[in-house]
Amino acid sequence: MNKLSTLIVAKNEEKNIKECIKSVEFSDEIIVIDDYSTDKTVEIATSLGAKVFQRAMNGDWSAQQNFSIEKATHDWVLLIDADERITPELAQEIKQKLQSDELIAYRIKRLNHFNRKIVRFGVLHPDFVTRLLPKKDFYLTGQVHPKLHYPYPEQNLKNYMLHYTYDNWDAYWRKFDKYTKLSAIRYKDENKSVSFFRDIIIRPIWAFFKVYVIQLGFLDGKIGWILSVNHYLYTMTKYARFYELKHGKN
Repeated sequence: MNKLSTLIVAKNEEKNIKECIKSVEFSDEIIVIDDYSTDKTVEIATSLGAKVFQRAMNGDWSAQQNFSIEKATHDWVLLIDADERITPELAQEIKQKLQSDELIAYRIKRLNHFNRKIVRFGVLHPDFVTRLLPKKDFYLTGQVHPKLHYPYPEQNLKNYMLHYTYDNWDAYWRKFDKYTKLSAIRYKDENKSVSFFRDIIIRPIWAFFKVYVIQLGFLDGKIGWILSVNHYLYTMTKYARFYELKHGKN
């Protein structure tokens, strides 16, 4: 059976890190890369047997993940965020896959939650993420929503992972501010074009229509409407910030 290193990138996750680590106790090794937390994240992780390394992220998520991959001592890695949980059913499926010598990048479907309630449609509809794969020739690039690079065929696992995306509105708005800024910077660095009419007027309308109508966000009721409107605002804000970086204040 292949051995597994589970990798967690964290900062000030004392509310999440215990349950996250306990959900991956089937791993042969648990590594936490801590961005100099000021709470009890390191203390809790260490007490649960995780190997903890401290490194400043400086806004570069992919570099932090690549550092975690370098620290892994086993041939297979599982990437998990502190606000995610591996269910017992998924843990059993992962162990079964590790018995094979096939080199495959496994994708896991996440059940996303807002304020501890499942959101099944719209912007937080269940999504597949590549998280279990061989360590060799695997790396990430990009600061915002990093891209994973690997030479292996992909395959979906059957069981879900739980993702507690936002515990409250304060957490939501903190990420909103952070990611709209980082997205604008990335677009500028990539020398993308931006149009006020196309990107600040039309694109947000389409973003709302896609998640509320096409992705059935309306079936989530009140929270579906709120999250869809906020997706409109998120899209408009990141392009407005990009427009300002590209053309200066107007």
